[in-house]
Amino acid sequence: MDRFNRAFTDGEADLLLDLIAEDCVMESVQPAPRGERVVGREACTRWWATLVDDRSTQFTPQDVIVAGDRATIVWSYRFGAGPEEWVSGVNVMRVADGQIVEALGFSKTAGEVPLATESVTGSEDA
Repeated sequence: MDRFNRAFTDGEADLLLDLIAEDCVMESVQPAPRGERVVGREACTRWWATLVDDRSTQFTPQDVIVAGDRATIVWSYRFGAGPEEWVSGVNVMRVADGQIVEALGFSKTAGEVPLATESVTGSEDA
């Protein structure tokens, strides 16, 4: 996970080489609600390398938790210079034999999502 995160923080896509398993499955945070599904070493490496090489954005890992073959990366992603042009998220990763086999991305959404508490009407029929 250190090498994976360093690829993004240092802007070095070559650090991804040999980290991605042949049968890797990655689900991106967009488009909501499911995210883009990317399958295979070549496709996942190309997807992540494009993000690493994009100098107009910045991915910053904030916390990494490793438990056995699982890792959770809490991150922020800046996509512009404005104070509101960023999002927080998390990747849930699975590793086998030293390679990433699964990466599921989730983020806080930009825009309104109705909360369950907003649907409570307080009516007497409830």
